[in-house]
Amino acid sequence: MNAPATAELPVVVIGAGPTGLAAAAHLVGRGIEPLVLEAGPAAGAAVREWAHVRLFSPWSEVVDPAAEKLLAPTGWTRPDPATYPSGGDWAEWYLQPLAEVLGDRVHLGATVTGVSRAGRDRIVDAGREAQPFVVHVTRADGREERISARAVIDASGTWRTPSPAGGSGLPALGEKAAADRISYRVPDLKDPAVRARYAGRRTAVVGSGASAFTALASLADLAESDAGAGTKAVWILRRGISGSTFGGGEADQLPARGALGLAAKAAVDRGHADAVTGFRTGAVERTPDGRLVLVGEDGRRLDPVDEVIALTGFRPDLSFLSELRLDLDERLQAPVRLAPLIDPNQHSCGTVYPHGHRELSHPDQGVYLVGMKSYGRAPTFLAMTGHEQVRSVAAALAGDLDAADRVELTLPETGVCGGAGLFDAPDAQPGTDGGCCATPEPPLVRLDAPATVPATAETAPAGGCCGS
Repeated sequence: MNAPATAELPVVVIGAGPTGLAAAAHLVGRGIEPLVLEAGPAAGAAVREWAHVRLFSPWSEVVDPAAEKLLAPTGWTRPDPATYPSGGDWAEWYLQPLAEVLGDRVHLGATVTGVSRAGRDRIVDAGREAQPFVVHVTRADGREERISARAVIDASGTWRTPSPAGGSGLPALGEKAAADRISYRVPDLKDPAVRARYAGRRTAVVGSGASAFTALASLADLAESDAGAGTKAVWILRRGISGSTFGGGEADQLPARGALGLAAKAAVDRGHADAVTGFRTGAVERTPDGRLVLVGEDGRRLDPVDEVIALTGFRPDLSFLSELRLDLDERLQAPVRLAPLIDPNQHSCGTVYPHGHRELSHPDQGVYLVGMKSYGRAPTFLAMTGHEQVRSVAAALAGDLDAADRVELTLPETGVCGGAGLFDAPDAQPGTDGGCCATPEPPLVRLDAPATVPATAETAPAGGCCGS
């Protein structure tokens, strides 16, 4: 096979989201031609689907420096650095203008269905490194094509592959059949139709991260509105109560992120949400009147709910990369050298060391998973992390290893203490997670017994070690 000269080929970037477009900007700045392939109809297509959600990072932290440099000649100016954009703001005021500056380097309606080495499946060793990558693409009109690339940067994210409500990583029994009553996204309660779906209803919120906090706070606001009387949330936690249940609070160096946890705490304090702890959903059953009953793997049955919002994280779609040789951690599905830095089983207090091309590299040299996808199943990804990743990767592809290896980012601490080995542990208690910066625990309604037994209110003790 006469392969094209690799140096003359573009670098294919999969995804025109925040990290993918930043990667393209850094490549352009390095004199390398990018080709961005976006499956959606517009730049930031996934971000637009959570347009109603406000970021907990301000504008100063969600605009990539190389992208800003590329935008500057157009007269674009960054919004007030101290303000917090919504997803819609981010897409319209930054991602869309950036895609327009990149012009025909960005192809919309282009779904990547496979990536491999030219003439080499994943088995073949001979001449592998000398071959360019081949990227199979399906266009919006159904046309298929094959694109040759000198390198591939996969910034496709994880938005399309949310994790299930089921507590074992698989959908709970009956979960798929109940899909009409289950959402895997934070609902937009400003939309009248969505608001009507949850107003006056009992909703189970499954999850313990920022998205769950946002949903709980939104449902509490709905409950206190004129049209929301009777709105109630049941917060399903797989773990027990620990110092990090409500996030970092005031100890979080990103104040808006800490405020999300405090808003969820307020929802519980005001009686708009009850917390069910140590509950792993094993089955979803439908009652004769169409409501849903969550059944725990331990046999507990919760009172019926009208709706379920499952916010249990995301996972990467690796199916179209199956012919590449990737070195992924067996637990997180993240690059194996990155995994120890972000593993919630080991990670403490949210400090992630900035990383670049070396942590993101694979046996097939020239392929990189970046952005949310690089974290696999791990949480707490920040936009700044993606910007640093692609800065390093672009420098490495340009042969500037000094710049590629240089750390140019200091990440804020979350104030959340996962503790070694206690992530998602149902019996974790305050003060035992090995971490620091815990916030005082709020009163919770602990439903640790079957639903037929009256629930009792408990106040969890304060924990943490921030006083030193």
